[in-house]
Amino acid sequence: MANLDYRALIVLDAVASHGSFEKAALALGISQSAVSQRIKALEDASGRLLIVRGQPAVPTGLGQRLISHHRSVKLMEASLDIDLGRRVSMPEIALAVDAASLSTWFPHSLAPLLSPPRCQLDVRVAEQETALQLLRQGSVFGCIAAQAASQPGAAEPGIGSGNGPAITPLGLMRYVCVATPRFAGHWFGDGFGAEAVQLAPAVVSDRGLMARFLAHSLDVHGAFPHHTMPLSAALNHCIDASLGYGLMPLALAADALASDRLVDLAPGRHLDVALNWHAWNLDTPFMRALSEQIVTTARRHLLQT
Repeated sequence: MANLDYRALIVLDAVASHGSFEKAALALGISQSAVSQRIKALEDASGRLLIVRGQPAVPTGLGQRLISHHRSVKLMEASLDIDLGRRVSMPEIALAVDAASLSTWFPHSLAPLLSPPRCQLDVRVAEQETALQLLRQGSVFGCIAAQAASQPGAAEPGIGSGNGPAITPLGLMRYVCVATPRFAGHWFGDGFGAEAVQLAPAVVSDRGLMARFLAHSLDVHGAFPHHTMPLSAALNHCIDASLGYGLMPLALAADALASDRLVDLAPGRHLDVALNWHAWNLDTPFMRALSEQIVTTARRHLLQT
């Protein structure tokens, strides 16, 4: 598209962010009619639908690409203004982070980035597939996800690509299988074995992780009883309350294991999940610093092979 109307892209971004033409108009301080006219002008210029009208209004694939382009331009303009010593409003940068990273090492990466504040971070909790989808859509600048670097369509590790984000290996998140002594004594009195896990309830946030652990550790395949809790806090609370056993990041479980509040059900057996940092290549000082800080912090806290 030649001669993009960046004022219209601001409106497109607002409609997508707020989910409606009316809310976008209120946020921008213009009439709803003006919002509709600018979206229609963009659609006429592109010859494509950019917003699916509904509740909520959502961008099409091309609409999301234009929004991503607009946000990238805003970040680069903000960086240039900083270099020129101009006063600028802090740009918003969205990231997608898995719950385990968010509850362990990721917060340690924030202080150098936000003190003094140079951006407004929008951190979204999202696991692998959702995080990568948000990245592909351009809804987030970067994400932390467990994914092989060789997946088709992805860039090579640490290398930017014109068709996709750069991928940088971070390290291994180690999970251990734990329960309270009371739960373990009741359900695993004869040991943590294949027959016992067909009866004892697990608590999972990602069924696939537990399935991998049971298959690797006990050669157990197929269904097993479990409760699904979407948030790590709820998962950990259920384990602490003796409602089930489950996988926890070693970094979270270490103190409880040391004080015997939890027991390792399978000593010497664990599940290591390789994490990668996926990020679009925006060549600005702050975006480079953000990526470098996240990678450095992760490698300091995660296991390295």
